Amino acid sequence: MRRAYQVEAVRAAERALLAQLPDGTLMNRAAAGLAAVCGSLLARDPGHVYGARIVILAGSGDNGGDALYAGARLARRGAAVTAIIATAKAHAGGAAALRAAGGRITDDPDAIARADLIVDGLLGIGGRGGLREPFAGLAAAAEQARQNQATVVAVDLPSGIDADTGAVDGPAVRADVTVTFGAIKPGLLVDPGAGHAGTVELVDIGLGGQLSGEPAVMAPQRDDIAALLPRPGPESDKYRRGVVGVLAGSDRFAGAAVLAAGGAVRGGAGMVRVVTGTVPAAAVRQAWPEAVLTVYPQDDPGWDLTGDVGRVQAWVAGPGMGTDPAAAARLAAVLATDLPALVDADGLTILSQHQDLLPRRAPTLITPHAGELGRLLGADPAAVEARRLEHARLAAERLGLTVLLKGSTTVIASPGEPTVLANPTGTSWLATAGTGDVLSGLAGALLAQGLEPAWAAAAAAYLHGLAARLAAAGAPIGAYDVVTALPAAIRAVVD
Repeated sequence: MRRAYQVEAVRAAERALLAQLPDGTLMNRAAAGLAAVCGSLLARDPGHVYGARIVILAGSGDNGGDALYAGARLARRGAAVTAIIATAKAHAGGAAALRAAGGRITDDPDAIARADLIVDGLLGIGGRGGLREPFAGLAAAAEQARQNQATVVAVDLPSGIDADTGAVDGPAVRADVTVTFGAIKPGLLVDPGAGHAGTVELVDIGLGGQLSGEPAVMAPQRDDIAALLPRPGPESDKYRRGVVGVLAGSDRFAGAAVLAAGGAVRGGAGMVRVVTGTVPAAAVRQAWPEAVLTVYPQDDPGWDLTGDVGRVQAWVAGPGMGTDPAAAARLAAVLATDLPALVDADGLTILSQHQDLLPRRAPTLITPHAGELGRLLGADPAAVEARRLEHARLAAERLGLTVLLKGSTTVIASPGEPTVLANPTGTSWLATAGTGDVLSGLAGALLAQGLEPAWAAAAAAYLHGLAARLAAAGAPIGAYDVVTALPAAIRAVVD
């Protein structure tokens, strides 16, 4: 599990550790770790950095000091290190160490264009808002050099990123690698900040024993997901493995029922009961003969959905089912049960129009994208996208349920829980119609098998992203490809 802590917690831990150590110890540890990563990125052979052209972009704070001290270490190994100081005053100790090691300090921004590696030490974890000049201009020059094959390394986090939220409110550095110290920061795991961070390397400077409280964000890794996934035992049968009801599909969106059912079947459910119309029922029958079908009557307002379907242990409701009054009544019937339920797609549109259906006592998971969550909260989708953590937490508390906010970084928030889960396997190949229906069915199957909503969501998102990566292998895919790759994704996790 990758755990990320807010700035306040990290600073408190640093203060506690600094009180126990000689002056300069933490900065020396950070600089050593930063220099080691930079050296590995430059090396033609292990540890070989001789002659590499390195530019340090330094502010006056500790991040600038870390960068300058790391530059001194690299200069002693034969690199040509140049520092550009973006503030009126440089970190005195770092600047002196760099000069003593043979590095130089200049105000010539043209040095950036000639660099093999650029180190961003402009701002630290306390930075807020987009970069202003001269920082913005230096960030733009670094990005141009990056486009021309230079490597950009950020110190602790890319300058211009909000460390606590990942928000990017203006110009910001885009790094290939971020070397962060002591603890990961939430903004490195959640977009848009995560998209600017590149690969995140954590350097241990001894904070572990000082960090207290719950992490703000956790990103489950392979072994965490493997521990979550249910496995059938000798006494298992289809009921013990979980029965999931899927209320999905319509004449217009017949494929939604097929895809949601496929996610549930491949997600390990012992039985999948699909409740749908006549047209999608025929499509499901062809694709998934193992699914048990219930076709709802077109004109029977007194029809008892939950009574006629049979035994169900969790519900998935919404994909492609329409938003007319009859669809709303069917969703209301599902939410009136005491069973775990996942609501997606058209079901979310209905919820935005009938928020009296929430909260409910039973475990509930919704899986919106930014537009759908915006409708539920009365918020601008662009604002939701820009501040994903904030809006996922807000929705969880306001609606009284677990929220899986889909997007470039999928985040999962639950009411009353301080820690948000972030999925590390997301991929842009999932940006195609129907993949959300697959995710719904997969997460619903895990709910039916007994997982709590947040962990069902986390496991489903992880497997969903991994399946897309395996299916794509660098080429475009469709939603059904994700379904067919799910067994391989599960094997990759549990084997």
